[in-house]
Amino acid sequence: MWMSRQEGTAALRAREETGGRGGDQRRAAVTDTPVPGCPRRVHRAQAWWASARTLGSVLLERDAENEVAYELCQLLGRAILPLRPGGDGPAGTAFFFRHAAGEFLLTADVLTHAETVEVGLRPSVTEPAGVAGDVLRLPARWWVHRPAVGVATLPTGGLHERAAAEGWRWRTQPVPAVVAAGADDVARIGAQEVSAVVLALGVRDDGSRPLEVAVERVVRADDGLRLTGELPVGYVGAPVFALRPDAAGEVGLRCLGVVLPGEEGHPVATFDRIVADLPPVD
Repeated sequence: MWMSRQEGTAALRAREETGGRGGDQRRAAVTDTPVPGCPRRVHRAQAWWASARTLGSVLLERDAENEVAYELCQLLGRAILPLRPGGDGPAGTAFFFRHAAGEFLLTADVLTHAETVEVGLRPSVTEPAGVAGDVLRLPARWWVHRPAVGVATLPTGGLHERAAAEGWRWRTQPVPAVVAAGADDVARIGAQEVSAVVLALGVRDDGSRPLEVAVERVVRADDGLRLTGELPVGYVGAPVFALRPDAAGEVGLRCLGVVLPGEEGHPVATFDRIVADLPPVD
């Protein structure tokens, strides 16, 4: 069963209420109709509205997509971190995920094989203000690689220990397990396109990493799921949320998984496979 939007955002809001204030209020240039108050720019799949008329059972209207994108941005904006392999590696995104087994930082595996991986510390994800540095350099050995799934996982105990040693604390909004897609959720997505939202940290010309949203479409391709559009630089490793109306018109919400690199679209490493292979937490 897909979680309704009210149930999903209520669960996320409960997590937010235990984690502090709202998200980072920095804004990026808007390339399409913005969701008011959401600190990002919007990228949309081309001609999505034409598809919505022919596939109305699985694609949302634009206003509904905007509303859900805004809610996700506010409730999970502080789950998202900028990431880059040491040296000249490609920019990507990582995000916090909280499961009964523990808390983890997730990203695409291809981003984590350098000797060190640089994780950016956005001002909104640490407290007290001004104490943490701008970047954490994490050794490659901290990451647990799952190449068959395409994801790298890092239990966050070491991150919290480092923060405590340096005199600051994490202030995050992890994606909760209650909205992670199970095998049944993944199986419900077929050849018809389903509305999807990607929360990521893009890359501006000046090198800054603003919080952004991409409104896309996801379909089944071969044995897995795939985003049909090309995403901007920095989006690999980000979480993908599927939005699907039911027969009553209610919006279902699930976090499908992690954006992987690709051409003419992007494969998605789905949460049913990620959760089945989470590493042990000390």
